Amino acid sequence: MHDLAKRKGVVIEEDHLMPDHIHRCISIPPKYAVSNVVGYLKGKSAISIARKFKGQQRNFTGEHFWARGYFVSTVGLDENMVIEYIRNQEKADEQREQLRLGV
Repeated sequence: MHDLAKRKGVVIEEDHLMPDHIHRCISIPPKYAVSNVVGYLKGKSAISIARKFKGQQRNFTGEHFWARGYFVSTVGLDENMVIEYIRNQEKADEQREQLRLGV
């Protein structure tokens, strides 16, 4: 995804892959709409992943690698706090799970 982002002048500031989702902080140039960049990243990466792991070279109709939706927020002055949140998300999820299970 970092290579795809560079093609659009987008910078992935921080990201963390979870088993069922990704937390990512990206900087998008003002000339692009957020929806266009997210659509581009999700679409092109899904094709790349299908080619690499499913051996498919074409006919991606019906492929659904990513969920349809996404959440977006601006970070402004809170960028460092958001980056720390992303970095520590897995640890926080584990702690919540342990509390839920009573471990």
